[in-house]
Amino acid sequence: MFKRINHLLIEHIMVIEIVSELEDNIVSWGLHYIVYLPGISKAVPLYLSEMAPTHLRGGLNMMFQVATTFGIFTANMVNYGTQNIKPWGWRLSLGLAAVPALLMTGGGICLPDTPNSLVNRGLTEKARKLLEKIRGTDDVDAEFQDMVDASELASSIKHPFRNILEKRYRPELVMAIFMPTFQILTGINSILFYAPVLFQTMGFGRAASLYSSALTGGVLASSTFISIATVDRLGRRPLLISGGIQMITCQVIVAIILGVKFGDNRELSKGFSILVVVVICLFVLAFGWSWGPLGWTVPSEIFPLEIRSAGQSITVSVNLLFTFIIAQAFLSLLCSFKFGIFLFFAGWITIMTLFVSVFLPETKGIPIEEMTFMWRRHWFWKRVLPAAA
Repeated sequence: MFKRINHLLIEHIMVIEIVSELEDNIVSWGLHYIVYLPGISKAVPLYLSEMAPTHLRGGLNMMFQVATTFGIFTANMVNYGTQNIKPWGWRLSLGLAAVPALLMTGGGICLPDTPNSLVNRGLTEKARKLLEKIRGTDDVDAEFQDMVDASELASSIKHPFRNILEKRYRPELVMAIFMPTFQILTGINSILFYAPVLFQTMGFGRAASLYSSALTGGVLASSTFISIATVDRLGRRPLLISGGIQMITCQVIVAIILGVKFGDNRELSKGFSILVVVVICLFVLAFGWSWGPLGWTVPSEIFPLEIRSAGQSITVSVNLLFTFIIAQAFLSLLCSFKFGIFLFFAGWITIMTLFVSVFLPETKGIPIEEMTFMWRRHWFWKRVLPAAA
């Protein structure tokens, strides 16, 4: 199997090559999404989950979300700054994308592989030394033995994508499909993609709409730190549920304001326009410390080693699929539903909040290699899973 670190390096190098060719072949830009995004989204959360100690796994895993959101915010600022440079501003904007790719490639060369991956390839002595180094102690016998046992089981699985369909992996498969689906159905991508359109529709000028969308991007980037500070103390479920409740509230408030005060050739007053922006920022804030990072963290830590790669691949594929569907459908939905678009997303957030309350057990403080026992203790999944051999 490929080492995870090699996977990361290959993705970064391909981005550099793609950006260098963009001036001559705009089709290459599509390869960025086809090759780079799925690879990074799959490899980075798994790498962080396998390297992090159990009691810090949630917070460290969310650094991926921090980097992603700050990258998006920075890219928006670069685009804003280069839009008036004629006629080559767009080339400068795209070319600057090679800078973070070069930094990631250089950093990736310095990264060690994960102990799990080393054990899985038979390098047990090297894996143990690395585990002792990253844990800062020689007392790693229990954790290392769990890795060895998981590796022995994983080596007996020849077809992970076929095996993940078996009944004994039903909880993991359900989460691999529904967690990324619900993450996109919060409506966050629609708000971030079309924030200028939304704000212009509500009566903001062009410049004001750009500032407003930049504001939501900054809120999203900074809000992840709330989750980092609390996820390993409060747990995953409380953040997902409370974040869902706050997002529902914000969506309903915006729908009511727009339904009552906007439409029929009327524009929002300055006071209500500011209120809408504030409430949308509160929605983005709630997403940023709940479903934003945890939509990646939870799937990355629940899969046993034998189906881990297959499970994370499904998670990323579903996420990108629904990102595409919602991006294509949003403007049509906005024209048809008008203010009801916010109630549409509020309905989905209600469903996913109930889903977490009923079907997702708490993963805080549970070693990755022991997640299988967590499902067997859950009131619902223990009735679904076959009896242990």
